[in-house]
Amino acid sequence: MSSSVSEQRFAGPAYMIGCGFAGSLMSVLVKLAGETLPSQEIVFARAIVTLVLSWAVLARRRTPVWGNRRGLLVLRGLLGFGGLSCFFYAVTELPLAHVTVLHYLHPVLTALLAAAILGERVGLSLIAAIATSFAGVVLVTKPELLFSVSAGLPLWPTVVAILGAGFSAAAYVTVRNLSRTEDPNVIVFYFPLIAVPASIPALLIEFVWPSPFECLLLLGVGVMTQILQVTLTHGLKLVPAGPATAYLYIQVLFAATWGVVFFDEVLDALTIAGAGLILAGTCLLLLRR
Repeated sequence: MSSSVSEQRFAGPAYMIGCGFAGSLMSVLVKLAGETLPSQEIVFARAIVTLVLSWAVLARRRTPVWGNRRGLLVLRGLLGFGGLSCFFYAVTELPLAHVTVLHYLHPVLTALLAAAILGERVGLSLIAAIATSFAGVVLVTKPELLFSVSAGLPLWPTVVAILGAGFSAAAYVTVRNLSRTEDPNVIVFYFPLIAVPASIPALLIEFVWPSPFECLLLLGVGVMTQILQVTLTHGLKLVPAGPATAYLYIQVLFAATWGVVFFDEVLDALTIAGAGLILAGTCLLLLRR
C-alpha cells in the first residue's frame, strides 16, 4: 500500500475524529459561557482568538495570506460565520446532545450539495440517507403536530440549529473545493477574518463585559475551535466531503456524555432513536465510497 493511500485511509479519519472531540469540548465551553454572555459575543471572542492563532501559523510558515481564489475564500468565511452563529445560539438555548444531533444533519446535506456542486456521485444510498435522517429529525424535535405539546423542543432555537447545519454543509463543500488549490491554513484564516467584522454589529447591541472566569471560557472556545478548524480542513483534504464528515458523529456521543456530566441533561427514548436514525443515514453515505 502506498504512503498516500495509507494517509488517506487512516490520517483522514483520525483528523475528523479529533475534530469531533475538540468540537464537543468547544460546545461545553460555549454553553457555560452562554449562561451569562450573548451568543454573538462568544462568536466574536472565538473569532478573535482564531484570527490571532491563524495569522501566527501563516507567519511562522511564511505562507502567503490571501490565497488564490479570494472570492470563494470569502464565501467560505461567510458560510462558516453563519453556521457558527446558528450553532452557538442553539447551544445556549437547547440541551447539548439535542443541538449536536440536529447539527449533524450536515453530513447528509454535505453529500447532497457535493453531488450538486462538485459532481460527486448520486445513488440510492444518498436518497435513503436523506429519508432516514429526516425521520430522525422528527423524533429528536418532536413537532407538536405529531407529539404532545410539552414534548417538543422550542421551535425557534430548533429552526436555527437546523439552519446552522445547512450553513455548515455549504461551508464543508466550499472547503472541499478550495482544498484543491489553497493551503489549509489559508482556508482556516479566512473563517475568523470574515467572522470578526460580521459579528461586531450584534456585539455592539448587547455587549456584556466578561468576568475573568468568562474570559477563560472564551479563550478556551477560541483554542478548541482553532483545533477543530485545522483538523477539519486537513481531514476534508484527504477524503470526500460527505463521507469525511460522517466520522464526526462521534461528537454526538461526546456531547451526550458532557451533557449528563456537566448539565444534568437526560436523553429520552425518542431522542436516542432519532439520533440513531440520523447516524444510520450518515452510515449509508459510507456505502458511496
